[in-house]
Amino acid sequence: MTLFRLEDVTFRALREVNAELPRGTTCVWGPSGAGKSTILRLLNRLADPEHGRVLFEDRDVRELDPLELRRRAVLVQQLPAPIPGTVADNVAYGSRLLHRHVDVGQLLEHVGLPDSYRDRDARRLSVGEQQRLMLARALALEPEALLLDEPTSALDEAAREKVEATLLHLCEDLGVSLVLVTHDRTQAERLAEHFVELEAGRVRAAEPLILRSAP
Repeated sequence: MTLFRLEDVTFRALREVNAELPRGTTCVWGPSGAGKSTILRLLNRLADPEHGRVLFEDRDVRELDPLELRRRAVLVQQLPAPIPGTVADNVAYGSRLLHRHVDVGQLLEHVGLPDSYRDRDARRLSVGEQQRLMLARALALEPEALLLDEPTSALDEAAREKVEATLLHLCEDLGVSLVLVTHDRTQAERLAEHFVELEAGRVRAAEPLILRSAP
């Protein structure tokens, strides 16, 4: 089933982009300046196309309440940005605004952080741990999809492997769809079932990856 679809979308660097992003994991990849991050902004309605339309589950995103869309498809930025406070404060931040109770320990488990971290100062975690904390905070909103903007670009190899393993778990075991922006084709091959390749604001290729490499 198609999660997002872009139809003749033009916006800034993007030119008449047509692409389907099915449920599961899709990587949008290409060189810097190709328009990858712009696509995430359009999916999340941080911007609207100059021409064409973006569909979420066959509905034009402009027909949806932006806050509801952003709860169902949560954007996780390239660099983690924990709020001041503990790990538990950060995990519960968004859900608390919605007056929802969350199981902090379970969410930490899903992203590979021990429950003993809940009382730690979030800003004292390593960058890799903070990135997994951002995933836990996003999961607390019970989203259908995570929109991930170069989530491992600031990490060393060991931290990158842990975050990639977390992403595979979220998709395969929890059923959360992922739209992952990356400039790294090998990462797309490790994580994605489908990919969209951008070059100079246009779709160069869009197809399923036949095999997913081991993380």
